[in-house]
Amino acid sequence: MFNFILLLLVVFCLLTVAWASASLAPWLPTRKRDFGRICRLARFRPGEIFYDLGCGDGRLLAYAGRRYEVNAIGLELSLPFYLLCACRRLLGLAGGARFKFRDLYRENLSGADVVYIFAQSRRKLRGRLIEKLKNELKPGARVITYVFPVKEWTPDKVDKPNDKALPIYRYIMPGNALAQKTMKEVVKT
Repeated sequence: MFNFILLLLVVFCLLTVAWASASLAPWLPTRKRDFGRICRLARFRPGEIFYDLGCGDGRLLAYAGRRYEVNAIGLELSLPFYLLCACRRLLGLAGGARFKFRDLYRENLSGADVVYIFAQSRRKLRGRLIEKLKNELKPGARVITYVFPVKEWTPDKVDKPNDKALPIYRYIMPGNALAQKTMKEVVKT
């Protein structure tokens, strides 16, 4: 009986990993050396709400929570990674970040000031996800994408300091003067 329950648990965990991979991306971590670039581009202010959609192991959220005093919230659909994040939080290694075992499409993002996305391809940054962001994010909210741009949007800034660096894109949701800016700018850091 124990072996059967253990087998069911393993199968369930593998199914959540597969579902998460199909939903947005397989687990491929954001490079730690890019955390600072991402956070500078996000222009965090203390107390802001920062979502990482598909937070994986939660390292970026912990970094942002500790360094920038933001309310960091990670959404993760893969049970093993969610449990890893929960352990980080229990051990005090999460920088105050909170983690939810939840499909990003079931989360209301209307309170978000910054949303971070590392999708597996440009294709995943289209359609349903982009419509959700357009419909739910407030004017002036920042969307940060890693490696892949949102084809339908013009980034406010692109951070790619050299040929070996991966690009990071910032978009500002329309509705205020800052968001009306459409000029692309490459930030040299």
